[in-house]
Amino acid sequence: MNIQKTAAEETLGFMLPTRRVESFHYTDLRAMLRDLPAEASADGGDNGYTPLVDTHLVSFNDGKLSGEQVLPSGVIMTADAAKANSVDINDAIVAMNAVSAGDAVEFVISGDATKDKPLGLGHVSTQAARSGTYHKVTVKAGSEGHVIERHTSSGGVASLSTTVSELVLEEGAKAVWYIIQQENEAASRLARLNVTLEQDADLSIFVLNAGGKLVRQEIKVAVNGENANLAIRGVNLVGDNAHIDVTTVLEHNVPHTNAEELFRNVVAGDGHGIFQGQIKVAQPAQKTDAQMACNTLLLTDEGDFSAKPELEIFADDVICAHGATVTDIDDEHMFYLKARGIDEKTARALLIKAFVDEVVEEMEAGEVMEEALTGIIDSWLDENV
Repeated sequence: MNIQKTAAEETLGFMLPTRRVESFHYTDLRAMLRDLPAEASADGGDNGYTPLVDTHLVSFNDGKLSGEQVLPSGVIMTADAAKANSVDINDAIVAMNAVSAGDAVEFVISGDATKDKPLGLGHVSTQAARSGTYHKVTVKAGSEGHVIERHTSSGGVASLSTTVSELVLEEGAKAVWYIIQQENEAASRLARLNVTLEQDADLSIFVLNAGGKLVRQEIKVAVNGENANLAIRGVNLVGDNAHIDVTTVLEHNVPHTNAEELFRNVVAGDGHGIFQGQIKVAQPAQKTDAQMACNTLLLTDEGDFSAKPELEIFADDVICAHGATVTDIDDEHMFYLKARGIDEKTARALLIKAFVDEVVEEMEAGEVMEEALTGIIDSWLDENV
């Protein structure tokens, strides 16, 4: 049976996933993206991007390199790299990124050149247009890489940006990767982070979603080296009219690896949030220790959150667990604060802030970065609670 393509699919040249595709069950891209904006026409000029903290900045204006890049000797940048592609419908974001206008850049990090001053990948969308950016980062053996990937957009601009990032940690490498999404209330962002961990690699990922109309952040990690460690922590702040989907797949392919995943979510107004987390343990991956938790606060009856944690285990000597909770603010906690003279709005904000700030504190990101992250959270709370 032939199915008539939507206008978006005619433009892209392939079909988009519907709810019938399991990984997109809660985010029907075919229905949500029936029409696409025109491709961005940015010339790569300075977009006025202001970093959260001091970084070795590489900025992108509507998907294209913007301004001057001044990098330390331990970071090698190659522009005009080749984008990844896929024909698998589960990789629709990768396929869309490949056919969208935007730059592809590769980085190789050696030593500790980004430990105290991270590599900053700053993205700004200024047009009601479609763009696609690709970056690949390799952290060399025994080196340490810190990367801040941040996405913003001009107020009210109905942009559609796609980002595909590839991260490779060679033997004994360490890395911290931040994904900070602050799109405006009309903007959409679709993103994929693919990670490969080799022996003795150690990676921490932090995700903060605090904006956007339609957002899907995919994280796929292949743990290919023994004694590798992975920690993923995230905060999803789902505002009114927003649809935010975080989907992760952790593949443990060898013995003696560890992973910990924790997401805290807050839903306001009629926002819709999703967390899909899958831990896959192959038969050779004995002695795997993998834990996953997703905790959500629903602030209204109109909002909703869908959580789907999964375990797929083929090994018999593992420690694996997952769990999800959805609740409202505890009445007893509210009573305790109000009994001490704190008004209801302030009390609610304090409880929500404590709920999400705990995740930020666990990152041990340092005082400056922690203040920047909590500042974003505080601003969102002021507007939505």
